[in-house]
Amino acid sequence: MIVRVHACGLCGTDLHLVDGVLPVEYPLTPGHEFAGEVVELGEGVTGLAVGDRVAVDPNLPCGICRWCRAGRGNLCTVWDAIGVSKAGAAAELVAVPAGICFSLPSTVSYTAAAMVEPLSCAVHGLSRLPRLPGSHYLIYGAGTMGLLMAALVRLAGAASVSMVDINDSRLGFARSYAADRATTRADALEQQDGYDVVIDATGAVPAIEDGLGRVRKGGTFLQFGVSDPNATASFSPFRVYHEEIDILGSMAVHNGFQPAIELIASGAVDVEPLVSATLPLSSYTEAIQKFRAGEGHKIHVSPTAR
Repeated sequence: MIVRVHACGLCGTDLHLVDGVLPVEYPLTPGHEFAGEVVELGEGVTGLAVGDRVAVDPNLPCGICRWCRAGRGNLCTVWDAIGVSKAGAAAELVAVPAGICFSLPSTVSYTAAAMVEPLSCAVHGLSRLPRLPGSHYLIYGAGTMGLLMAALVRLAGAASVSMVDINDSRLGFARSYAADRATTRADALEQQDGYDVVIDATGAVPAIEDGLGRVRKGGTFLQFGVSDPNATASFSPFRVYHEEIDILGSMAVHNGFQPAIELIASGAVDVEPLVSATLPLSSYTEAIQKFRAGEGHKIHVSPTAR
């Protein structure tokens, strides 16, 4: 079916596509965080109608590999995705399978709906963690993904949420949004015996190595940020063994789209303040430049923006 795009967000994957880092076939239209209006139905489509407002899960698992059959489609062996390996939503119109479209409540704006995909990634990240009320969290990276994780762990009953980001212009917003403390260096924080849960939302090796050293005994480290495929990090295997530290990964979206919509619709997570700018689709190059420069948080493009 065909969706008329109303809002499309940029993320680090889009930078990788522009820079030619990912092994994909070009030319390729990017754009995998998006929402819009159904303007044409495919043959046999039921449950949706022309005019419906939808958010779209861009992931296209094959459904037949061992990981898909085990219910872990985000680990699909031959995974595809709208805007990553298939033509995406940095366009006026995009073709998508009906099965990946989620109807939106009337109270959810297109701006908020284009944030469903990143929030669904954070929902999956949270599902990977032990959620014990009263836990102390440390999150590296106060960009969009780190802030969404902060909002979710706050909802999960965190006793405290601390954040670290080398971009000090982000710290004030982080404190007002979800963090108790935010600083450019974790050394500036005082936390006896470390943190119950440390989350890396940067993918940067120095942050990962620093964070691994700040997990308290019996605690958990979550690798949520995307690193360069060739990056390596050093840690103490003896400490992981001796202090029973859990190291986990979280890959993309997995069963998180509908929960993300519910969180936004209920007001439990307010995503619109994270959208720093919405530029016309014709200004995509400028949007990429703003995102690369770390200006604000989430940058959107829209064919309807002026």
